[in-house]
Amino acid sequence: MTASDHNGLRLKTISVFLILFFFGFLDSRAFAQSKHWLNFESAEAMRAYFKYAEGKKIISGHRGTIEDGLPENSIAAFEAVLRKTPAIFEIDPRYTKDSVAVLLHDANLERVTNGIGRVSDYTWTELRKLRLKDHAGNITKYPINTLDEVIEWAKGKTILNLDKKDLPLSATAAILRKHNAYSWVWVTVHNVEQAAYYLAQHPDQYMSMHIKDQSALAKFKDSGLPYDRMIVYIGPELKESNTEMYHFFNAKGVMCMISSASTYDKLPEKDERQKKYRAIFVQGASILESDLPMEVADAID
Repeated sequence: MTASDHNGLRLKTISVFLILFFFGFLDSRAFAQSKHWLNFESAEAMRAYFKYAEGKKIISGHRGTIEDGLPENSIAAFEAVLRKTPAIFEIDPRYTKDSVAVLLHDANLERVTNGIGRVSDYTWTELRKLRLKDHAGNITKYPINTLDEVIEWAKGKTILNLDKKDLPLSATAAILRKHNAYSWVWVTVHNVEQAAYYLAQHPDQYMSMHIKDQSALAKFKDSGLPYDRMIVYIGPELKESNTEMYHFFNAKGVMCMISSASTYDKLPEKDERQKKYRAIFVQGASILESDLPMEVADAID
């Protein structure tokens, strides 16, 4: 082979490499642009986005999603939803034996992983070897995620709503303080005492507040807590008494959430489920939490 042949081959190789690099770059940009991210520069900007406005519809993925063979409480599930629609995510932190917060809903491992026994009986080193199961019980390739890594992943992409499992409130507050995550991580609170605790730790802490009846509403009114640090979870179903809650909180600029995970998500037919999803928003909810957030997106598109 002559020198000119070597030069020609080298130029062809470089050209092929550049073409592959260029199209790979375009593909990665297209992938990134296909995601529907919620990115807030500050806690104030986040609060402004979640202030009630008529007709606003927000989807919350309950534990991420159980659709498309994806395991709940996994980064893979969150990313799949965000490729489809903007969404926020309710997630479930639990402690390992050595006090590492990991994302697992159940106290036991069997339903959601290929492990056996209680989460709290294993160290993080042991649990990281396991793999998550999908909703049908199939073992997937996905590992358990820690809360720290999910908080880091979520910044600039979405909102995380931390449900209350076995982490003490003080531990959750410390994790949020470590990440300074007040513009993208909420906490679920079940009473005014929990809400007051978190706001005492940091005034920018945003919450998903459980207020399901008039008794709980009266306690909140008497507490003197601010209305602009929360959305309100009012229950899992359509009912006439919801309307009074919607009117009261919407007038305060507060969004109300319904969760269909334990109710309408379990209807056998997709058309039946989607009618309920649409009806929830028609009745007055601003946020719908569902195990099937991508299906909800189709229903309200």
